Amino acid sequence: MSVAVVFDSAGTLLATYRVVKDVRSGTLLPGAETTLLTFQSPERVLVVLHVHSRDVIEAPPGMFLSDLLVSREVGFGISCTRKILTADDIAEVLYHDRTARIGDLQDCIRDVWARCRSEPILAMNSGVILNMAGRSVEFTLTTGGWPFPGAKETINALHRMGVATYVASGDRTAKLERIADYIGIPRDRVYGVATPTLKARIIADLKEAYGTVVMVGDGINDLAAMKAADIAVLTEQQEGERPKELIEAADHVIRNVCEVVTIVKERTGPVSQSGSDKR
Repeated sequence: MSVAVVFDSAGTLLATYRVVKDVRSGTLLPGAETTLLTFQSPERVLVVLHVHSRDVIEAPPGMFLSDLLVSREVGFGISCTRKILTADDIAEVLYHDRTARIGDLQDCIRDVWARCRSEPILAMNSGVILNMAGRSVEFTLTTGGWPFPGAKETINALHRMGVATYVASGDRTAKLERIADYIGIPRDRVYGVATPTLKARIIADLKEAYGTVVMVGDGINDLAAMKAADIAVLTEQQEGERPKELIEAADHVIRNVCEVVTIVKERTGPVSQSGSDKR
């Protein structure tokens, strides 16, 4: 039987630290769960900014964030939303916002760097949460991630079994490719800036090529993909609350990513070596 395992990134393969800043109140929210925060309102959209942290840190803190994005022609990706929106809808708000300033995002970047800089492999990602009803940036945010102990070994073990591994995540592709290189997932199996709908579509497409497709995730943005998969695995290695519907959708709940290897062995039986070459 040919098998593919699709991993989310943050909280699944990567231990993650996030900080969010409420732009209007000026409050920093260390450890905030950005997808849950986004899903609290149908008007919120989690947007990943394709900008290097250094470019943000070097900019004047009083400058509007939108002015930097426009002047540097910074692109974006839609990571999570409950509404059906076009990229033009989001761009209209993001690039014309007069609420968030560079300093709001600098505060997030500095907090993450101070907490995570000792990690040997660190990937940082920044973004904003837009409020489409208010037509403004409601939160700025930065995430730092580093591989969980055992993540690399898990990928190696699956590959030795002939199992194809993929990453589908709302994070920037460049960040994911750096992590994929480290843990051994081929770059052509990395799907970045993947919304919940896109993740589910990736699972559906892979089911056309593999006998069994496993989805491993940790957050509400993985729910649709878990429902679409043949086997859904919820990992609680990253501390935090999980919605009831996410737990109910899981066939397995694990505390360490290494347990995926055992699940694949027990649930799928002998793996066809040719399965790892289908895509």
